[in-house]
Amino acid sequence: MTKRSPILLALACTLAVSACGGPSETTPSTAAEGEHAPATTSSSAGLPKGNAQAGMELATKGGNGIAACTSCHGAEGNAPIDGMYPMIGGQYADYIEHALQAYRNGTRAGGTADVMAAQAKALSDQQIADLAAYFQSVPPRLRDLHAVD
Repeated sequence: MTKRSPILLALACTLAVSACGGPSETTPSTAAEGEHAPATTSSSAGLPKGNAQAGMELATKGGNGIAACTSCHGAEGNAPIDGMYPMIGGQYADYIEHALQAYRNGTRAGGTADVMAAQAKALSDQQIADLAAYFQSVPPRLRDLHAVD
């Protein structure tokens, strides 16, 4: 027996075990045969699926103690009133969801964290998902600076 045999055996066992994986038989199926079950979460942030239309309403009008996002980030999140506010139009939904959750739970600091924390604490998980879906749907206005002298 060579030194590689135990390594190859371990690799073969790992592949065999991973190939046997699949849906648990104890997990109930909610979708009919041939249908896909609806997504219950939209991202790695574990939030419900966002609604871009609801996100646009909240982003542009605010409500219930929440300022309109466009008050600082500008139209479609791409025209900040000041350089300290980032352009968020076209940003990945996962990024926005994680950022808003971090502001809400106080783990994101620096820059405009105090302003954002106050806003994020008033947001529900659904509102965060909606805002993220909206801003992801907006075309970004970032420039490619490679050609700029």
